[in-house]
Amino acid sequence: MTNAVQNSIITDPSLAPEGHLKIDWASAHMPVLNRIKEQFETEKPFQGLKVAISLHLEAKTAYLAKVVQAGGAEVTITGSNPLSTQDDVCAALVEDGITVFAKYNPSAAEFKALNMKALECKPDLLIDDGGDLVTLLHSESKEMAVNLRGGAEETTTGIIRLKALEKDGALSFPMVAVNDAFCKYLFDNRYGTGQSVFDGINRTTNLVVAGKTVVVVGYGWCGKGVAMRAKGMGANVIVTEIDAIKAVEAYMDGFAVMPMLEAAKQGDIFVTVTGNRDVIRGEHYKVMKNGAILSNAGHFDVEVNKVELEAMSKGKRTVRRNIEEYQLEDGRSIYLLAEGRLVNLAAGDGHPAEIMDMTFALQAMSLKFINDQYQAIGNKVVNVPYELDEQVARLKLESLGFGIDTLTPQQAAYLDSWTEH
Repeated sequence: MTNAVQNSIITDPSLAPEGHLKIDWASAHMPVLNRIKEQFETEKPFQGLKVAISLHLEAKTAYLAKVVQAGGAEVTITGSNPLSTQDDVCAALVEDGITVFAKYNPSAAEFKALNMKALECKPDLLIDDGGDLVTLLHSESKEMAVNLRGGAEETTTGIIRLKALEKDGALSFPMVAVNDAFCKYLFDNRYGTGQSVFDGINRTTNLVVAGKTVVVVGYGWCGKGVAMRAKGMGANVIVTEIDAIKAVEAYMDGFAVMPMLEAAKQGDIFVTVTGNRDVIRGEHYKVMKNGAILSNAGHFDVEVNKVELEAMSKGKRTVRRNIEEYQLEDGRSIYLLAEGRLVNLAAGDGHPAEIMDMTFALQAMSLKFINDQYQAIGNKVVNVPYELDEQVARLKLESLGFGIDTLTPQQAAYLDSWTEH
């Protein structure tokens, strides 16, 4: 019996066959990560090291864990969201020798305990999503950071937390801001979120998007993707923002822009993508249409204020899987998807495999980068080196069978000179 089988905490080991099929399907559509896996198998950059991973634990994440394992690492993984963990994938990873502490829909206390359990390996490196592991390592699990060289962060929310730690002089190891890489936000945040949000909404509600008014709360890269896909499906799109520049950008992209209190009166479907809390709250519920649908594609389940919604309701019931109906005192109903957690993962399968191929390639390469350079970097948040970003893009182009031009020596000299014209 392997250490993974002995030590893991999962729901049901017998689910492994279905999990293997999911992972095989994902890996067949992740050519960039396949190339990196081949490289890691030869070079073994993580030989003898322990790596802890906290990500949405589904098939694409599982394949990233296997790629890191191929680099020689002893891998421990946990889920970054209670409703996005897939139990069959967990079982398959355990069979493949990866220690797993995760299960679908644990209680809040159990979820935290599973995260803390994952850190008991005293990792040398980590991959985090939303800063959950990093926060534990700076609070309740400080002793588990004794060997930690550094890690990589997946999300906007996590980077916000990391930069707050760095600003306070409290960050105790270097972290790479993977979310800020071009090949992350241009493709994952925009095209991945845009498609997967409506995969989750459509699968869960079985309602049409065309003709409805979709309110996109926040116009960062994720918001751009959601708005673009809503428009493409025939919706009328309203954007709400706190940033004047982004608001002008949304207007120039062809969307209506207004304060949330005005948008709340018009929306049929709401998607929050801000990374902040309470962006939809009591004052907005008071003016919403009967039948309004609320969803979140930010990170934590705090963007839609559930406490205020429940306080205004005389009753609540589950009408379909991942749809809760809040029956307001005045007779209106408001529907909340996936408990206000990430609708694309809690009510769907997350981003397409081809999109996550690029993001997880960045994660794998960033992990190698931090392992090679952690002593020189120091305790701060750093960007993914442009060379790694471009390498991922080039591997992606190769997988598509595309080529691009290169500068001639004369062109390079022209661009490098202020006297030639």
